[in-house]
Amino acid sequence: MKQRRLSLDDFRHEALVETSSTNVECLARARSGDSGNLWITAIRQTGGKGRRGRPWVSEAGNLYASLLLIDPAPMEQLGSLPLAFALAVHRAIRVVLPFGGASLEIKWPNDILIGRMKTCGILMEAEQLSDGRRAIVIGIGINIAHKPDNPLYPVTMLSEHGASCGPDELFAHLYRETAEVLALWNEGRGVTEVMRDWRAAACGIGEHITVNFPDRSIGGRFAGIDDQGFLLLDEDDGPRRAIAAGDVFFG
Repeated sequence: MKQRRLSLDDFRHEALVETSSTNVECLARARSGDSGNLWITAIRQTGGKGRRGRPWVSEAGNLYASLLLIDPAPMEQLGSLPLAFALAVHRAIRVVLPFGGASLEIKWPNDILIGRMKTCGILMEAEQLSDGRRAIVIGIGINIAHKPDNPLYPVTMLSEHGASCGPDELFAHLYRETAEVLALWNEGRGVTEVMRDWRAAACGIGEHITVNFPDRSIGGRFAGIDDQGFLLLDEDDGPRRAIAAGDVFFG
């Protein structure tokens, strides 16, 4: 039987005024038996977080959204899912930015940069449910009207680049673009096409980068990504290495 691809009609959306975290809310729905393809948005989060548990500014005026997926692909294909989602976010933001502004790029694996400054964070979490299903939650926080006061790295917000949209308008674009990109990704079967489009939006391919791990750092030339989304690093005075996870710094 031919596999049916996802469409807009396969997704649902629930809008909340306030929650501790849209990711936490999605995981709670999964444990309660939700079938997935559920978006949850909130005007404000009281406990938003980024990668490695870092806090994320969650004032009203930005977009806070999470998507719950249940068994979206075989385990070996899930590594490319955050990059596919980043491509959808990149496309959604591109719609609301005026033409001719600072470059809009994806920083590996899934940060969106405007003029080399971070404008959003994406956090994917997974949980094996008691009924045997696997829940995947992808959370996104996009700086529209606010940004962190004391960031660890350069940050920006859409309003600084001429975007006049609010969270609802931006989410409408994200809702549509995510459905289209996940249909293209097609449970991992379309990963080659997704990675091709990701590379076209990538930041810094060919440049010297440093990749930080919890216990060490390595430097080299960013040679691109493979078709599974691994970063390809030509190490300084060393071989080419495929990297699954790490924090990338340019220069």
